Amino acid sequence: MDSVRNISSRKNIALVAHDHKKRDLIDWAEYNKAALAQHDLLATGTTGTLVEDALGQPVRKFLSGPLGGDQQIGALIAEGKIDVLIFFWDPMEAQPHDPDVKALLRLAVTWNIPFACDRATADFLLTSPLMYHEYACAIPDYSNYIKRTI
Repeated sequence: MDSVRNISSRKNIALVAHDHKKRDLIDWAEYNKAALAQHDLLATGTTGTLVEDALGQPVRKFLSGPLGGDQQIGALIAEGKIDVLIFFWDPMEAQPHDPDVKALLRLAVTWNIPFACDRATADFLLTSPLMYHEYACAIPDYSNYIKRTI
């Protein structure tokens, strides 16, 4: 049986962007400034500084992605401390930390948090009525998996 994690109406939104997608994320954030002001923002390195400067809203910043920022955000997802992930990744550019990127996306799916990897999906996600109300998020039961690995 799945358990439930109650997500408040004020979400913890993690923002991540590859170098060639940072401008796209900043443009999206500026366009959605009023909506984002209703939530708490977290971000990897440079992305966090750029978002904070663009919005004039505090952003909890972590290390740069290649230096472990992706993993720091992934750990918070596993701890139930991130409610939404917005990750503008660059599908045309090889990333030296690609395994970390895949691990971050895997964690978002594992812990059933909504995430967007492009502007259109981020727009749909941010404009959902569920973003502004409490939400009972089903957390999958991994007890059988854990028993298999012991």
